[in-house]
Amino acid sequence: MPKKTILKNIESIQDSENSKIDFAKIEKKWQKKWEDENIFGVSENSKKDKFYVLEMYPYPSSSGLHMGHAFNYSLGDILARYKRMNGFNVLYPMGFDSFGLPAENASIKAQSHPKKFTEDAIKNYISQMKKLGLSYDWSRLLMSHDPEYYKWNQYFFLQFFKKGFVYRNKGSVNWCSKCNTVLANEQVQGGKCWRHNDTEVIEKDLEQWFIRTRDYAEELLKDVEKLEWPERIKSMQKNWIGKSEGVDIYFKLEGSDKILPAFTTRCDTIYSVTFLAIAPESLLVKELVNGTKYEKDAKKFIEKVKKESMIDRVNEDKAKEGFFTGKYAINPVNNEKIPIYIANFALMYGSGIVMCDAHDKRDFAFAKKYGIDLKFVISPDGKKVEANQSNFAEIRDGILFNSGEFSGMNNREALPKIASWMEKKKIGKKVINYKLRDWLVSRQRYWGTPIPVVYCDACGIIPVPESELPVLLPEKVKFGKGNPLETNEDFLKAKCSKCGGEARRETDTMDTFFDSSWYYLRYCDSKNKFSPFDKNKVNYWMPVDYYIGGAEHACMHLIYARLFTKALRDLGYVKFDEPFKKLFNQGMLHLDGSVMSKSKGNVVLPDEVSEKYGIDTARMFLVSIASPDKDIEWSDKGVEGSYRFINKLMNFSKDVKFSKESSKKVESKLNKTIKEMIVDIEETKYNSVVIKIRTLFEVFENSEVSKEDFGKFIKILAPFCPHIAEEIWEKIGGQGFVSLAEWPKYDESKIDEKLEDAEKAVDKTISDIINVTRIVKEKQGKDVEKVYVYVMPKELEDYDPVILSKRVSLEVKVYAVNDKAKYDPEGKAGKSKPGKPGIYVE
Repeated sequence: MPKKTILKNIESIQDSENSKIDFAKIEKKWQKKWEDENIFGVSENSKKDKFYVLEMYPYPSSSGLHMGHAFNYSLGDILARYKRMNGFNVLYPMGFDSFGLPAENASIKAQSHPKKFTEDAIKNYISQMKKLGLSYDWSRLLMSHDPEYYKWNQYFFLQFFKKGFVYRNKGSVNWCSKCNTVLANEQVQGGKCWRHNDTEVIEKDLEQWFIRTRDYAEELLKDVEKLEWPERIKSMQKNWIGKSEGVDIYFKLEGSDKILPAFTTRCDTIYSVTFLAIAPESLLVKELVNGTKYEKDAKKFIEKVKKESMIDRVNEDKAKEGFFTGKYAINPVNNEKIPIYIANFALMYGSGIVMCDAHDKRDFAFAKKYGIDLKFVISPDGKKVEANQSNFAEIRDGILFNSGEFSGMNNREALPKIASWMEKKKIGKKVINYKLRDWLVSRQRYWGTPIPVVYCDACGIIPVPESELPVLLPEKVKFGKGNPLETNEDFLKAKCSKCGGEARRETDTMDTFFDSSWYYLRYCDSKNKFSPFDKNKVNYWMPVDYYIGGAEHACMHLIYARLFTKALRDLGYVKFDEPFKKLFNQGMLHLDGSVMSKSKGNVVLPDEVSEKYGIDTARMFLVSIASPDKDIEWSDKGVEGSYRFINKLMNFSKDVKFSKESSKKVESKLNKTIKEMIVDIEETKYNSVVIKIRTLFEVFENSEVSKEDFGKFIKILAPFCPHIAEEIWEKIGGQGFVSLAEWPKYDESKIDEKLEDAEKAVDKTISDIINVTRIVKEKQGKDVEKVYVYVMPKELEDYDPVILSKRVSLEVKVYAVNDKAKYDPEGKAGKSKPGKPGIYVE
């Protein structure tokens, strides 16, 4: 294409950049076509490799979507579209985690029913998601509050109950006064409710339903290493599971035969133990102080500790406090009488009883504070050292002394021997402990899955027969104090399936994390009315290949989903061990320095962006700023930059005159871009892809381009800007939907590295020109009007003055250094080198 024609094309594009393109019309057109022809619907196909991409099950907030949500959902959509074009059978579904306290509380505030409130919110969500151009298979839509979904929650609960995996037990539970319900341990964060960070969690003794999470603690820990997950998430899960290998040492309560098992990983210091500390949450505390003069003050101390965050309680720098119970224990290795304290640093890990000695900094400081005797049994050389005269704990390894038959041994070498000796003498037992607690799954609220059991005075706890599922959540209830389900007498009245007598229905509902622990399986067969899912379909689609969601779910949803999968495997429902092969944690979208949030009033709405710029503009901008796993800042200026690019592209597609063949430069750049994009998209480096797309388009603007190569460009643009890609594809005569077109393959033989190196040199020259003009402005206070560039004769064709002029927004003239007619008043041509032109400005 002659340079005059190229220049004319550029001027035409620049003149029409501000012409109004009706993006909303284009978006509606293609969204309707996609829906009418169900192009994203999918079924099992053994001839194709499957790819399952999924975003975490969203709660349908009544406030709808903002651009932070659009960012999150765009990430999965780009990958789904890319994989679809690469011939994969792509499952990309959507549904709603529609049960739960937020909907119940919000509906009460709005004086509406949770069902209507939730379904209105879902309708709005679906409408907004479709406007974003997300390529979901909407035929697989799930909603947790749909009886056809929660029926299977109840079904799985009954299977777990039969196997003893679900049990009911009375115990000390976490209680949020704002939620008016119990919380699982994972839902208590820093001593406060995970939903209400201004509300201290208190403890109550209640009968509750639990899942035996600890049965899978070892496998959950071991299998973390199999996962392609961010290392920090894997580390968080390992720490939460918290495996420790040690010994339960059997102290005795003085004056009785009651055993007080204290878990330790350091049985080598047993001869140093001078007191026991008990967790305030332990039921043993009441047994020790009830009816004594210590009872009243002990209760006050326990209430005080409950207001402390767990972080503060385990923080070594925070003050440790305790309360003497008035009771003593007997150390089994030397029969010494030692005091028992309730202590804020003792947690319900194992029995909740901690043996304390002078070889621990925390224990040492506590003993000094409360005047408790201290003893060392380790020193560097094995010589006796007096602990009570020391100001510091002895935490170094060394040689044991005053340790019976183990005196004179290295303490680390003695550890396993002491453990075996204790087992032999039956004063201790080797054990493995986990921080992971059993999952408390019952809630005293309305908007959740009813637990399918009844209580019969004659027969006890009786499961509802599977033939009677679902146990429907009644709509007629009264909200106020207490559990709303207790206000519906018809719901409460039930029959015992065992004896036929009267029974009372369970009024607790399931933790909504139960709903989200298996939804990804139901997507594989969402319309099945006879079973939770067809095993063959699940085994075809699972595991999820790419799972997208926030790091805040590391120790709740992601633990529960892994647990559920393993439990269902053991019951014969699935054949795999893990639900999510690869996990991606997206960054957060910020505005004015804060995370975009409706409650903060700093949101940008998709409808507003679509009307002003087009949703494809927003999609491109959101993934162009930084790597998608990093937090990003919304910028109107940045959006406008993407808007200008898309306008240029649309106008280029109208005005361009295609050549029979593309220039060598276009061919090289196009094939190199396609090659590099494969790696970038697979690694979710979308920002890098956008840069490459824009750079490639600049080459297209100023070179000879064939229709075939422009079509390839539209294909690689399609996952990012699907609406305009479809529009341009149609205008250039592309067959079918570009969303379903085959991803272009690169031709290695057409990649000219010399051309690529030349392009880098041009980019460097442009950067140099910009720097020179800035320096002139700063030092001389004047604007540069003309730029002269002097290049090696062989490089002259690489430096197009039209392109340079456009990119630096100044008039640029280019000369070969041996051009006798060149304008070079300061002899800059003489300083030119290969790949580094001389520059003169005036």
